[in-house]
Amino acid sequence: MAINIIPATADDYPVLTKLWEASVRATHDFLTETHISTLRTQIQDVYMPQLPLWVATNEAGAALGFIGCHERRIEMLFVSPQSRGDGVGKALIQYAITELTVNEVDVNEQNPQAVGFYLHMGFESVGRSELDGEGNPFPLLHLRLRQHR
Repeated sequence: MAINIIPATADDYPVLTKLWEASVRATHDFLTETHISTLRTQIQDVYMPQLPLWVATNEAGAALGFIGCHERRIEMLFVSPQSRGDGVGKALIQYAITELTVNEVDVNEQNPQAVGFYLHMGFESVGRSELDGEGNPFPLLHLRLRQHR
């Protein structure tokens, strides 16, 4: 499958928000319905407009996943459940590393699949926080891209 990575526009936000929700429901089993509902609004109305986003699309132009990066840091990465394991996350990470010089990411400790994915992609743990960025009790692991020597 060919994966294209293109910049997102505000017109993409509704589709990306649906993709975000499907991805979160498949991977973030520690979140309640209330958390998801609150986050859904924040994702579309607050976070997406503040971040440069890139979308991974298939040949037909359908969104398979997206990544948001700022100041060499991955702020969000979500892949549709149907596209997991198809190289979409890997393509987005590689794009972010090579084109955007990203070298840091925080990941929910309670999402072991994501932790394993980032470690596999060359990141290593450099710290931990008990609370997430919103002050919720969802521990974060702080990861940095391993330096190749």
